[in-house]
Amino acid sequence: MVIKRVAEDVYALQSFDWDRRTFDSILETPKGTTYNSFLIKDEKNILIDSTKPSMAKELLEDLESLNVQIDYIVSQHAEQDHSGAIPALLREYPNAKILGTRACKELLENLLGIPAEKIQNIEDGQVLSAGRHKLNLIVTPWVHWPDTMVSYLLPEGILFSCDFFASHFATTKTITKLEEIQEEAKRYYAHIMMPFSQMIQGNLEKLRNLEIRMIAPSHGPIIEKPEIILDLYGRWSSQTSKKVTIAYISMHGSTELMVKHLTRTLTDLDVNIRVINLANTSTGELIMELVDSRAMIIASPTVLTRPHPSVASMLYLVNMLKPPIKYVALIGSYGWGTLIEKETRKLLGTMNIEFLEPVLIKGKPHKEDFERLDKLAWEIKEKIGEDEK
Repeated sequence: MVIKRVAEDVYALQSFDWDRRTFDSILETPKGTTYNSFLIKDEKNILIDSTKPSMAKELLEDLESLNVQIDYIVSQHAEQDHSGAIPALLREYPNAKILGTRACKELLENLLGIPAEKIQNIEDGQVLSAGRHKLNLIVTPWVHWPDTMVSYLLPEGILFSCDFFASHFATTKTITKLEEIQEEAKRYYAHIMMPFSQMIQGNLEKLRNLEIRMIAPSHGPIIEKPEIILDLYGRWSSQTSKKVTIAYISMHGSTELMVKHLTRTLTDLDVNIRVINLANTSTGELIMELVDSRAMIIASPTVLTRPHPSVASMLYLVNMLKPPIKYVALIGSYGWGTLIEKETRKLLGTMNIEFLEPVLIKGKPHKEDFERLDKLAWEIKEKIGEDEK
């Protein structure tokens, strides 16, 4: 664990997970991750968030080295990677008071067995005075659990945001510019925050009038120039671009021929496209592309009348994460019969999308099949141009 001073009497206590390559067994973490706690030293000492249970000992050792007693533990989110060390903290600092939202209190009781009398509910906008420092406690539900909140520190202008604006990026460079971590910030948004885009818009509004000089999330480095990540979250949660993402897999080449032809036609029509081969590219890369795509083309061969298993798995995840795509087109091939259109509609059943006329062919594509693909390309170009959101 590393202790870094980020402002006068404000410290980041970072646990490093260099080798972690997946999170929640879903999200890829190619750069590893960190678990960040923050200490505010004053007349009353405040610890913001903790770390996962296996790193509790490191956190306690760091606090001991700083020679402080903890008066308040602000639990911004009850998920165990941020709250897991609280039981150990309470054993070391039995007089510490835990502050959290009402939803957080219930979760801490259920997940960690923390006694209810140790936890105080906070009110939205409540100000915690530590002496020279004032901590504004702001309830921001559903980023990404119902219990989430952020804390705004004065006079420094630091926003402690927990999972909001986070990135899985392990680096000893505690404070960084967003450009260095933007890809991982987008990956994090795509997998963690994207299903809650409407709530994110509302919570961004609550932060609009704050003079934020620095954002200190609980994963990844602290972000300088916070206006950039604030702007990106605003766009990711409310806008798409005239971009089409093609996700495909091919078994004997027929579907791949269709994809190559459609890609050429869309390129000739000056459509911005990204092509993801699910056979050699992770679904996580696809999910990132869908953050700002207006349309998605699914290209799959038929396996036992259904979509290829890799496509079916991808569709399940897309349906769960709710990217802002407006249009879906299905193309593919089959040998003797297919139900992939029916299954695709079912797998994307909770999404508010328009399905375009599918192009499904028997066997290898021929001239008339390529003409149908050309027609589809024109329709896609028109559709994504109609909707400028």
